[in-house]
Parts: sequence; structure tokens; C-alpha cells
Amino acid sequence: MTDTTPDAAPRSRMFTTRSPTTGEPLAEHPVDGPEQVARAVARARKAQAGWSALSAARRRDHLLRWKRALASDLHTVARTIAEETGKPAGDAALEVVLTLEHLGWAARNADRVLRRRRVRTGLFTVHQRASLVHRPLGVVGVIGPWNYPCYTPMGSIGYALAAGNAVVFKPSELTPATGVLLAALFDAAVPAHAGLLSTVTGAAATGEALARSGVDKLAFTGSPGTAREVMAVCAETLTPFLAECGGKDAVIVTADADLDAAADAIVWGALSNAGQTCAGVERVYAVREVHAALCARVVERAGALHPGPDGDAAYGPMTLPGQIGTVERHVTAAVSSGARALLGGPESVRPPYVAPVVLTDVPEDSAAMTEETFEPVVAINAVTDVDEAVARANDSRYALGAAVFCRNRRTGAAIAARLRAGAVSVNSVLGFAAVPALPFGGSQDSGFGRVHGEEGLRAFTSVQSTTVQRFAPPVALTSFEVPAAARERAVRLARSLHLRR
Repeated sequence: MTDTTPDAAPRSRMFTTRSPTTGEPLAEHPVDGPEQVARAVARARKAQAGWSALSAARRRDHLLRWKRALASDLHTVARTIAEETGKPAGDAALEVVLTLEHLGWAARNADRVLRRRRVRTGLFTVHQRASLVHRPLGVVGVIGPWNYPCYTPMGSIGYALAAGNAVVFKPSELTPATGVLLAALFDAAVPAHAGLLSTVTGAAATGEALARSGVDKLAFTGSPGTAREVMAVCAETLTPFLAECGGKDAVIVTADADLDAAADAIVWGALSNAGQTCAGVERVYAVREVHAALCARVVERAGALHPGPDGDAAYGPMTLPGQIGTVERHVTAAVSSGARALLGGPESVRPPYVAPVVLTDVPEDSAAMTEETFEPVVAINAVTDVDEAVARANDSRYALGAAVFCRNRRTGAAIAARLRAGAVSVNSVLGFAAVPALPFGGSQDSGFGRVHGEEGLRAFTSVQSTTVQRFAPPVALTSFEVPAAARERAVRLARSLHLRR
């Protein structure tokens, strides 16, 4: 936790983070319990009172100052991310760049999106002036993931701050230093509002303490199972909850698609960040005419890549050691059920690394097609036509992202519209992730609610509706003093008007 005040409660326990690459210790962090979390929330609530009282322009300027501080210390932030996750330095730097894009958009657009606006009134309320305004919730709790420990939680943190809230952030226990650094840079850039962003550290018990702390909303990123547990805690106090829970994203490749472009995108979407991307590519459905040619291109590209600690490695280790068991289980079961391994296989697992695996003819009911693998594994199955591809892509309990490759962009967009996914890219993968104005989120086991874009700003507000009577109405229908005859005339008039429309 970033609270260093003298009266802060003593911490009885610490935990050690380790390099996913070497296993060597990185740092020690406190296990923040209910008392420390409560202090962070109380401090944030005090800071939020002054923050919400600022004009939108002042908040924008402060957030842009923080953005510049992050940009100035980009290499420090990226190095911290790389150390904690094991991802290559270049990938970590790109993650920070995407974070800056989103923070800048949220800061600059919050006033436009959330300011008070007039709304039309009806015939019988013409004497009223009506408006609505989006108001800050207060203190928002954010529980972040380890795979993108800066970009993903900042989709909630940056937008919540821009909307006028304070934030208490609990990063993954695998990546706490990244969260501590984000809060420290905020305090240094905006000292007058220090404590507006606090970081608490620990594992599941710390997250539960945050959910029970009285925050005004909790934004969570993680597995569906953990989301259900956290949501159950939030339900006890009716604390609003936003969940982003991963996916089993599909790519559709049509007969006329540019196969080189599709293969290049599929390999990147499946293997970047060692496949540890919630909206990464895990399933591909290619029409039969081009299936073999696409597989050959994917295998050629993926086969040229390797994981490792060296500078020329395409990706790093599995950040979560236990994740390695998932790929062994999925790949072994798929091959045993009739799938063919075009590249790699169970032997690709060389802890802490997993070499690229490309499968085909994978049974649709196998775990490799129904469960989130979260590894550098991709399955490419043949389908008769686009209709079958859409049906198979939609036949999943996840509904987060998807992609379509089609020569005709208009046709590609039409296919995208048929997919049950929260975000779809045509002729690219994850194109939506780099567009701050686009909302991001899914449904079913992929969670609910949206971050990013206008919806992401509104997600951290409450709506207040206001009417102001401009003049006395000819007939005061909300008064017991209105004669019955006048009320009946008003009803007849309304009925007549609605019969004509």
C-alpha cells in the first residue's frame, strides 16, 4: 500500500515476488489486510472530495501531467513490467505506450462525455426543463491481472480518475511493483492530490478485503471462477461490479482472404505475450478451400519463432507457473482425440517456456476448443463455409473478441456483425485494443460491463436526472386540486394523439 503515514498499521507479513524467467527473488511486498485496505479507502475518499470539486479542465491537466510523468519514466515502468512478467522489454514498452494513449483520451474527453446535457421533454411536460449529468461514484476499487499489469488495469484506473473518482488498486500478487510504481508516479506528478490513487498489495485475501471495504464500485479482471467469488462478496453490500474475464477468441478466414496477412496476424495474436492475452487468438476457422494453405503459412511463421530470455526471443516464459499444466492437458487430450499437431505438441513444454503449438482437426468439444488455454497454442479447423464458421465461433461460453479476414471489407464487416463478441477486428487482430474511443468487454464467461471509450467513462459514474419547472402548467396533473373534468380532458387528448401516431 502506498500509505506511509506514521500511524499506518504495522504489517505482520511480507511476500516475495520472483522472476518468471529465473525464479530469483525480485522484491518483498506487504500483505495488506482489512485494516490497511480500510486506511487506503479512507485516504482515497478524503482525496476524492477535493478531486471531484475541481473543474473538469483542472482534472484533465493533472491527469495529463501524470501521463507525461509515465512517458518520461517509460523505460522504468517497462523494465518493472518485464521483470515481473518475463515479457520482452519491447513488448513491455509497447504496453506502456498503449496505456498512455488511453489515459490521454480519457483525460481529454471526460468533460465532453460526462457534462450536464439537456434532454427533450414530452407534450405534457413542456413546462419542465430536463437535464442529466454523470456524477463520480466516489472511490473505485480495481483488481488487476498479471498478464498486462499496466495496460489492463489502467483501462479502469485512468477512466475512473478522469470521471472524478479516487481509486484503490490491488494488482496481481505476481506484479505488485508495477502497481506501486503507478501510484508513486501519480503522487509525484500531482502532489496536491496524493492518495487519490493508492495501491494495496497481497493475494486473494487482500482482494476480498477490498471488495468488503465499502468502495463504491469494483472493477475486476481475471478468471470467471474468481470473478464469481468476488462478485458474491460484492453482492452482500450491493456494490456495483464490473468484470472482464478472458475469452476463447476466434478468427474466421474466408476463401478470398489475403492468406499471408491472415497468417501473420494469427501467429502474432496467438503467440505474443506467450499467448497470455485475454483477447488473443485461440481458435481459427478457415473455409476448406484455403485451410491447408493457411495452415502451411502459420506453421512456417510460427516455426521460425522461439521463446527465451535472450533479446531475439519472440516471447518470454509463462508468468504463472501453474499455467504450464493447462497446455499439457489441452494439447495431449486434443491429440488423443484425433487432432493433428502441425507444429510442436506436448514436447513443446519446457518450463518455464512453451514453444509454439499449431493444431488442426481438433474436436469441437475438446478442452482445447472450449476452455481458455492462455498459452502459445492455436487450433486451425476447416469449415464448409462462412455460415459454419460463424456458428462454430459463436458456440462458446466466452464472448470477448474475434477477427475476420476477408478480401472485401464490406463483406468482412457483415460477417463481424454476426459474431457474438464484444469487439471484432476485420483484417487485423486486436485492432480495437489500440483505439481508446472504442469500448471493450464481453458477455457470458467473458464478464460484463465495458472499459475504454465513452462507455468506459460512464461506467464509473452515477446518473442524476433533474427537472426544473419553467412555468406553471395549464393543467397541473400532479395536484389533487385539479378538477376531475380537467383530468379527463387531458386523458382524452393524450389518447387521441397517441392513436394518430
